[in-house]
Amino acid sequence: MNKKEKLGFGVIGCGRIAPKHTESIMAIPDAELLAVCDIIPEKAQDFAGKYNAQPYLDYKELLKREDIDVVTIATPSGNHAEIGIAAARAGKHVMVEKPMSMTLQQADLLIKTCRENGVKLGVIHQNRFNKSIKVLREALEAGRFGKLTHGQASVRWNRNEEYYTQAPWRGTKLQDGGVLMNQSIHNIDLLQWMLGPVDSVFGYTQTALRNIEMEDVAGAVLKFKNGAIGLIEAASTIYPKNIEETLNIFGETGSAIIGGIAVNRVEVWEFPDSEEEKKKIFTAQENDPPTVYGFGHREIIEDMIQAVKLDRPPAVPGEEGRKALEVILAIYKCQETGQPVKLPLIEDIVD
Repeated sequence: MNKKEKLGFGVIGCGRIAPKHTESIMAIPDAELLAVCDIIPEKAQDFAGKYNAQPYLDYKELLKREDIDVVTIATPSGNHAEIGIAAARAGKHVMVEKPMSMTLQQADLLIKTCRENGVKLGVIHQNRFNKSIKVLREALEAGRFGKLTHGQASVRWNRNEEYYTQAPWRGTKLQDGGVLMNQSIHNIDLLQWMLGPVDSVFGYTQTALRNIEMEDVAGAVLKFKNGAIGLIEAASTIYPKNIEETLNIFGETGSAIIGGIAVNRVEVWEFPDSEEEKKKIFTAQENDPPTVYGFGHREIIEDMIQAVKLDRPPAVPGEEGRKALEVILAIYKCQETGQPVKLPLIEDIVD
């Protein structure tokens, strides 16, 4: 058990998502923001000044600090695994933005390195902490859906050409991926978390409107080991702005639809004798968050702190973060081969 009252944090990457990390850390009594890092000097300096932290241009220098217990990694996705592995070898607990890596080999090496160095690894799938998702998960664990039949994960958002041109790595295969890897991965995580292990995948991707290397529209069908069917719809081409991120779960004795801009609002809740419960759920609804990032970053970071202090796994360990990544890579393989793909996806595992 870690007896340290406050855990020291370093944030690596000062881009679009980083303020959700820093502001969450600063709002948690058991956390202390000590350092931030970015390879662009102006970004590092401005970010450090805004949040009263020490700036670094090289994450390896940040990792030398003995007072940093946890790092959160918010760099371009292609760098996640490399930085996480270095952090683990430096004895730091690791929180990494989605996707945890761009390949299963890298994901497995990150998981293995954290385990061998006795540090925690958490993947930031913060939507698992949405109030609506918590209620859904509780109903599922209580068996209220009966036999699960099918579910759907839909992301209908807008990422215009300006979004992709603001940085050269956006939309690339090696550093970012497309709408599945970057935007829809959170909802894919929720779909497989609710419906269970995936047996096989078939999908299509296309680059319809944006001038990028990877897909901006995708659709897929998943067969789960329990017999349920899953549907994925992902688009960053929606005109003229973000419309919704929706998760549908259906079973023999239950139907639930969680919608809103970021799976934050219960829209349908149907179970036997659920009218009183339904009134309470709809009365306690969250408003739409100001951004699609939602409200969950603080809670998932708080969970990591408790995982460190109590020496237990974090809520979304590396093994869980790997699952949505595997589904997406299977969809990419379908696009290449034109054939359904059985899971586990066969890739060489790094020793």
